[in-house]
Amino acid sequence: MTTDATPAAGRGTVRRLAGTLHRRPRLRLTLLLTAPLLWLAVLYLGSLTVLFVSAFWTTNSFTSQVVKVWSTDNFHALFTTPVFRQVVLRSVGVALAVTVLCAVIAFPVAFYTARVARPRWRPLLVVAILTPLWASYLVKVYAWRLILAEGGLADWMLRPFGLSGPGFGLPATVLTLTYLWLPYMILPVHTALEQLPDNLLDASADLGARAGRTFRSVVLPMVLPSVAAGSVFTFSLSLGDYITVQIVGGKTQLIGNLVYSNIELNLPMAAALGTVPVVVIVLYLLAIRRTGALNNL
Repeated sequence: MTTDATPAAGRGTVRRLAGTLHRRPRLRLTLLLTAPLLWLAVLYLGSLTVLFVSAFWTTNSFTSQVVKVWSTDNFHALFTTPVFRQVVLRSVGVALAVTVLCAVIAFPVAFYTARVARPRWRPLLVVAILTPLWASYLVKVYAWRLILAEGGLADWMLRPFGLSGPGFGLPATVLTLTYLWLPYMILPVHTALEQLPDNLLDASADLGARAGRTFRSVVLPMVLPSVAAGSVFTFSLSLGDYITVQIVGGKTQLIGNLVYSNIELNLPMAAALGTVPVVVIVLYLLAIRRTGALNNL
């Protein structure tokens, strides 16, 4: 009797709980969002808070131990030291250059895959574009190191024209990062072009607009939010990257390299440097928010 009553009582409790959740959608939503919001608050925002707070600490010059005394010396050095300013500006410039190159390359590729290629080939082309993302990050970067090295594939292809490859340095860093993050730009642009109504293009042609005017007045305004959405990935990933420049950048230094080199010697200074990409990306997101890009992420 007890054995039969226990499962019945359990089923009754489950039904009552299900009924309560059904009658209270806000409670159901709260329970669903509790775990991810807790993860966001504790792990993500919590780590950023610790990063920002530790940037105001100092380091003992003799023992290299962190001294938890409130000070703005790290940020003062960040803004007044020429090397730090140059590295920050160079890092932002590299991120912008990679974003622009990705947008310029992604648009014709996405236009072909979304509007020109036969419908049965379009899914295969999208898979081909995303295939490089399945390969290891380091494998791709070292492959570009072999291509750009002296006597490598770049030199071999440009030698008949009396030219040579870029070698290792800032151009090699921009080129490699463009290759790494290009799929993140192609995919949203492809989606926007694929969803572009054909009747808008037909209406533009019926009104006498040429291809250039149709592109400027119809296609570009509708695709621009997707380009901005893709730029969020290309810009942020390029700004925070530090491995690529170590492999193909030669003596070039970006902000990620300074953070990495200061972690062991001067942790508060590394934290102060680490706040710069966070602030820059937040400002970048605020700048593109009005384009509707955040709705396309």
